[in-house]
Amino acid sequence: MMSRFIKRLEKNIKRIERNIEKEERQIAHYKDKCEQGKITKADFTIKKNTIEERIKAFKARIRTLQGLIAKEKRHLEEKELEKQKKQEEKEKNKE
Repeated sequence: MMSRFIKRLEKNIKRIERNIEKEERQIAHYKDKCEQGKITKADFTIKKNTIEERIKAFKARIRTLQGLIAKEKRHLEEKELEKQKKQEEKEKNKE
């Protein structure tokens, strides 16, 4: 059983991955402009570095969300085990 919380976290990860792809396309766009001579190499480097910093932040967020998913899954498993133990105790008490 997957909780809505986990689904929401996975949805956020997908959204962030789309943002990363968008930023990478933007770097390629600036690289093309630089090769065409429309912007200078220095401008390209500055823009590329700022975009790479954003990508790095996105990836850090993804790692955090993945950690939350793992933690929530462990929590659900522990909850299920506890539920099973209570059920077994009830059955023993009935006998």
